[in-house]
Amino acid sequence: MIDGVKRTVRVDLGERSYDILIGRSILSGLGEAFKTLFPSSKAVIITDSNVAGLHLDTAEASLREVGVDPYVIVMEPGEKSKSYKGLMKAADAVLDSKLERGDIVIALGGGVIGDLAGFVAGIVRRGMRFIQVPTTLLSQVDSSVGGKTGINTSHGKNLIGLFNQPHLVLADTAVLDTLTPRDFKAGYAEVAKYGLINDPDFFEWLERHWQGIFDGGPEREEAIACSCQAKADVVAADEKEANQRALLNLGHTFGHALEGMAEYDAERIVHGEGVAIGMVLAHEFSSRLGLCDAAVTDRVVAHLQAVGLPTHIRDIPGQLPKVDLLMDYIAQDKKVSRGNLNFILTRGLGQSFVEKGVEPAAVRAFLEEKLG
Repeated sequence: MIDGVKRTVRVDLGERSYDILIGRSILSGLGEAFKTLFPSSKAVIITDSNVAGLHLDTAEASLREVGVDPYVIVMEPGEKSKSYKGLMKAADAVLDSKLERGDIVIALGGGVIGDLAGFVAGIVRRGMRFIQVPTTLLSQVDSSVGGKTGINTSHGKNLIGLFNQPHLVLADTAVLDTLTPRDFKAGYAEVAKYGLINDPDFFEWLERHWQGIFDGGPEREEAIACSCQAKADVVAADEKEANQRALLNLGHTFGHALEGMAEYDAERIVHGEGVAIGMVLAHEFSSRLGLCDAAVTDRVVAHLQAVGLPTHIRDIPGQLPKVDLLMDYIAQDKKVSRGNLNFILTRGLGQSFVEKGVEPAAVRAFLEEKLG
């Protein structure tokens, strides 16, 4: 056991099961964990220039202590690296490293790096093993767990990719202290999501304890562990998103469309902000369809606003999107099935469900109202 690990969450996938290690200042134990799992392997670290300046030295030193001299690939920060160009750059760099199929890719960064590095690991030499070392709240509670990897295209977010489970997730909660307030808030949207999916007690706990999560108290490890356990349970039951796992996309259909219309410009909107607005839209749309009491939506809005997250399309800086553009992105959503729009809607606090065959005209009228 690495010193400092407070919680361990197991993702149960039979022979492909793995642990999520959660604790403060455990990045320095990366080498120990690596040597235990892969005693004779070499490593390549994929990171970005922002994370490299903050955490790369600690990760490299830890690996060198156990005799592993990692090859390092530094990408440009932001969603633009999750592209065909970024994929080719990273894949070619891994090949340049001369590492073999049995060696290990380490994703050191947030959701962009985790998605990109996991995709690279899945395709280079027809599949290499990899470790997730998430450095943002969003990636620690969501994108590093469950094996979804991929890149964005002009058609939408995460439309090119594959399922590729990591062999370990190491979530150091101390690195979150280096995040900007905006990035931490964006990650918190994914934490709140787990309560809104099917755990109203957790959402109520967040309403009472969110400040401790932001301040770095023991509530932070508790919230991350609860979020990871919720995702691990869903992934174990539905790894390839045939049914139940789709619930994890609460707010994402609207949110991805908003990111797309902004051309993934982080100056305007980042993923967690899109999710926050998207979750509000999902609750408002549910109310419009007569599924959910408007008071539930008001409660969701109140909590997200309390932590400083955007809750309305008008909160996005710049020109408002055209409804036609948003509908185009929604039509490309991965939950669309044979042309039918599928949304994650809700019947109340923590009562989300998959609604299949939603009428596009109803979605269009709703968005026109919100943009009016």
